Amino acid sequence: MSDARGPLALARDAVARGERTAESITREALAAIDRQEPSLGAFTAVATGQALARAMAVDQARARGEALGPLAGVPIAVKDNISTRGVPTTAGSKVLAGYVPPYDATVITKLTAAGAVVIGKTNCDEFAMGSSTENSAYGVTANPWALDRAPGGSSGGSAATVAARAVPASLGSDTGGSIRQPAAFCGIVGLKPTYGRVSRFGLLAFASSLDQIGPFAVTVDDAAAVLSVIAGHDGHDATSAAEAVPDWSGVTMGASVNGLRIGVPRAFIEGVDPEVAKAFEAALATWTSLGATVVDIALPNAGLAIPVYYLIATAEASSNLARYDGARYGYRTTLTPKDSLRDMYERTRDEGFGAEVKRRIMLGTYVLSAGYYDAYYLKAQQVRAKVRDDYAATFTSVDVVATPTTPTPAFRLGEKTADPLQMYLADIFTVSANLAGVPAMSLPCGLSSEGLPVGCQLTARMWDEATLLRAGAALQQATDWHLRTPAGITL
Repeated sequence: MSDARGPLALARDAVARGERTAESITREALAAIDRQEPSLGAFTAVATGQALARAMAVDQARARGEALGPLAGVPIAVKDNISTRGVPTTAGSKVLAGYVPPYDATVITKLTAAGAVVIGKTNCDEFAMGSSTENSAYGVTANPWALDRAPGGSSGGSAATVAARAVPASLGSDTGGSIRQPAAFCGIVGLKPTYGRVSRFGLLAFASSLDQIGPFAVTVDDAAAVLSVIAGHDGHDATSAAEAVPDWSGVTMGASVNGLRIGVPRAFIEGVDPEVAKAFEAALATWTSLGATVVDIALPNAGLAIPVYYLIATAEASSNLARYDGARYGYRTTLTPKDSLRDMYERTRDEGFGAEVKRRIMLGTYVLSAGYYDAYYLKAQQVRAKVRDDYAATFTSVDVVATPTTPTPAFRLGEKTADPLQMYLADIFTVSANLAGVPAMSLPCGLSSEGLPVGCQLTARMWDEATLLRAGAALQQATDWHLRTPAGITL
């Protein structure tokens, strides 16, 4: 059993009590990043000067006796598709090489107001399109548990640096599993909130009806602390919901699952790796021993989630990425006097986008084209409604749905790059939550025989992050999987 505080809580409390300075904690994080980067490749930019200046400002505020924010002095890494003023933001793409935003995303504004220290930008699959962080124009990120394995994607850098204990927490984005899948592969907590819970203002759009920002952390309690800061309505985002933000810190301390009803769609999760299945069943047994009840359920349309997702997501990506044309910002091809405007558009996009982004733009443009819109995109939206209805019906009889987060532990780098379909199927258990807009969380529940983390996913009804956090915290209080650290890299 473990009730140990996570790295975020330890850093925050040490600064608040004056036991450590924010500057010393930030310098320690910067040193860890510098030590690990040659083998890990988790960052695209490290904001050393800005981070130290911010940390010293926190220390000065404490010295003046000012009230400190709930994340005062905590170093936090941010996925490279979230706008940060004065720090390069590339979304892992050559088409945004050299782009430095003049504004902060709403989540960055909230982190800063809470006293957090944004320490740098983390590597990701280009425009968040991928499941392995191998599609970045700025290199591959490795899994700290085994450097020949993928950290998951698309938020692989954010997951890897938290797993390597360089920073206490990070932000990622999740369109079809891009927080939860890397969290599972890297043995940490990853939370995708309800769609609309966190502002998307400043998030470089992939698929606007699916994208959501969320936290990575070592413990559920640390993830709750970050979520409490970044959640809430934002007038800059029309899809941001005017839902009250609860005090999630209260649900994780001494969390009880007595009476909790956990639904398991066993027919849907058949065929997963035997070691994943074993770890998942052990997690269910732990919850049962704590007073929860496991109930077999059916999600009739879950098997359609992957094709539906790759129709809707690619269609929205085709529309969203039309803005990257070389005319206003980012990469522009080299022009000659003979080149036309059309030449500039075509060559800029051809040279600026990577293979996976081009593939999805072409797929999305096709499904939106005349004669195919009704057959593909409209039909996919209709099936999406069925997936949402499945969850609504299920949550009348259970409190959470539990599945493995991924079918296998982390695969080897390069193992699936030649077969996009196999890569897409790595998200089979995660995409449904995005289609339905419901919150979902991955947390570690075991290790494979090769010492690779296994993740368990919990999904709850809309706006009920509290139940996810309560169930996850109870598992962590009864097990120590989240306290295991990678053997593949120097911490």
